[in-house]
Amino acid sequence: MAVVTGAARGIGLGIARWFLERGHRVAMLDIDAPTLHSAAASLGEGGRVLAIHCDVSKPGQVEAAVAAIDRSFGRIDALVNNAGVAIFRPLGETTFDDWRTVLATNLDGPFICTQACVPVMRRGGGGAVVNIASISGLRASTLRVAYGTSKAALIHLTKQQAVELGTKGIRVNAVAPGPVETEMAKQVHTPEIRADYHDAIPLGRYGLVEEIAATVGFLCSADAGYVNGQVLAADGGFDAAGVGLPALRKQSGSDSN
Repeated sequence: MAVVTGAARGIGLGIARWFLERGHRVAMLDIDAPTLHSAAASLGEGGRVLAIHCDVSKPGQVEAAVAAIDRSFGRIDALVNNAGVAIFRPLGETTFDDWRTVLATNLDGPFICTQACVPVMRRGGGGAVVNIASISGLRASTLRVAYGTSKAALIHLTKQQAVELGTKGIRVNAVAPGPVETEMAKQVHTPEIRADYHDAIPLGRYGLVEEIAATVGFLCSADAGYVNGQVLAADGGFDAAGVGLPALRKQSGSDSN
């Protein structure tokens, strides 16, 4: 049984669908109630889906959600901390309220949700947690002072959780996606931005929601039973590219056989 936060759309919905397609039950949490319930209904899985309106930055709401999940399903085997928000502004224009809004969801949320789910996981014999970080947590980028910092902190939180929860039979890992083909990305990424990403990423394209979901699913599965405290960048080679100047890449491509 899997709990997925931020499950109303995009990567979160794709992850929920991945689990359902493989016979798992899923609890979908999201702050956007109308979109959440519409998404849950669209999956057509009836009793195998539980949709819960929840702000993951609020401990009381998370505790109530986990209690409802426990009553409905009696166990939690996987938790995917996917809920996240982004505010992209220059450092000098990022207000403290902006900062707190981003960190409350992106960092406080995984801390609160994991703490709430661990007792239920332990009662069932253990489980797996996957925190959805970002390539922006591995390399700094313009306009992302709050977002990038929150994701870098989430990566370290993942390691802290892995060290302590591993002794209790709970593995914790992180996935750091690069740019992904979501509806939001299609709306906010201009053609110029998309072209720049294509130049910077060795695979020359955005990732697919299904690819991120499959990566998360692997980390939650028995196949990853000895993987703990790791950060898997699902980014088409973006992080590995380093400087990755397009001119140098073109030169390399023209000179290779």
